[in-house]
Amino acid sequence: MVVRKTAVPMPEQDPRERIKNFDEVARGYSPEQAVEEAKRCIQCKDRPCVSGCPVGVDIPGFIKLVTEERFGEAIEKIKETNSLPAICGRVCPQEEQCTKYCTLGKKFEPVMIGRLERFVADYELEVGSTPVTRPEPTGKRAAVVGSGPAGLTAAAELAKLGDEVSLFEALHKPGGVLMYGIPNFRLPKEVVNAEVDYVKRLGVKLETDKVIGKTYSVEELLESFDAVFVGTGAGLPHFMGIPGENLPGIYSANEFLIRTNLMKAYLFPEYDTPVKVGRHVMIVGGGNVAVDAARTALRLGAEESVILYRRTEREMPARIEEIKHAEEEGVKFHFLCQPVRILGGDWVSGIECLKMKLGAPDESGRRRPMPIKGSEFTLDADIVVVAIGQGPNPLIPRCTPGLKTNKDGTIWVDEETGMTSREGVFAGGDIVTGEATVILAMSAGKKGAVAIHEYIMDKAGKSAFAQNPST
Repeated sequence: MVVRKTAVPMPEQDPRERIKNFDEVARGYSPEQAVEEAKRCIQCKDRPCVSGCPVGVDIPGFIKLVTEERFGEAIEKIKETNSLPAICGRVCPQEEQCTKYCTLGKKFEPVMIGRLERFVADYELEVGSTPVTRPEPTGKRAAVVGSGPAGLTAAAELAKLGDEVSLFEALHKPGGVLMYGIPNFRLPKEVVNAEVDYVKRLGVKLETDKVIGKTYSVEELLESFDAVFVGTGAGLPHFMGIPGENLPGIYSANEFLIRTNLMKAYLFPEYDTPVKVGRHVMIVGGGNVAVDAARTALRLGAEESVILYRRTEREMPARIEEIKHAEEEGVKFHFLCQPVRILGGDWVSGIECLKMKLGAPDESGRRRPMPIKGSEFTLDADIVVVAIGQGPNPLIPRCTPGLKTNKDGTIWVDEETGMTSREGVFAGGDIVTGEATVILAMSAGKKGAVAIHEYIMDKAGKSAFAQNPST
């Protein structure tokens, strides 16, 4: 059998057109393109791609079904282990996970697993979802706090096990970072809504506008539920701590993207929630969030959108695909550049930076940026967006007595079970690990659901034995 050496290209919007809209950049495979790409899979026996998937999707299994044009069965195969495939197929860093270990990739271009996952998920959205089969109810109740990827996955997996699940979300729209943190041109809101709808069809009860730690405490939840899963993510923005950072015209990336995504600033004037961008927008950081903010600023009308990063492009944590898209759209990059002061009076007018050079590797394995003395320079800026990472949401740890936290504010959990220092309270995702990927948060949610189900069923068994020890 002759195997195609290169992957089937992903159809995309032309950069000259997409910079004028918030429509999805990647258009997705056609059925013919999906089958052609799927046929590149050599169905190797050791299946290294599966071991590279944090949620253990049967990748060769679903790809084989795609080659046979059994697309409905392919999505069912994926959903055996992954409840959010349309999201994963778009935003997960497959190049660092499943695709990285593809056997074909040792000699040719690897199979584009994420693109195929997206295709079958979109096929289901187009033709209609198959009916959901609910298991026999266990009679046990679990509360899940936070409807981001960890919470949605935990809720879905618990429901699949027969537990009654209530999912609490602080905002008016479910989805967490999937809804407010990732722009529409990368992850359309209708896709997130469809995935949330699937979780609801599994029987999960969704309660929005409920701030746990304010509306209800964790202790109050434990009065009504057998266990609680905390998946509140990393929503506390980090800042640089430099002079001028409190001037008007400074956004955290969190605020900038929430205003754009959740409050629909990108639909102004249809929605009266505009975001001021000015002519010159400077974005500080090198991750996916920084790239998202830079691309968003151009679409909102900025004449110049510049990413300031203290290392080189090689060290940027953002996905290569996203960096490429940003470059195509006109985003500029200043590498080896560290902001040291923000200038302005009543409003930001500029940003002073220092040139850097790379030294020895630090704890992350990347070479440490070192300042070059006397190399200061200034750039014009109307807006500065700080995208240098986020910390764990502090509300529940602060409002829950006896809940042990780590030095960085993340919640301490038992590594095997995911249970916190509070009996019956489990946690997972960014609130435990710090800022990480969507798929790793999903993996934590899945692991947490299994542990919670075992805990509440074991607790029920012990209670029954205590009432009737002769059984």
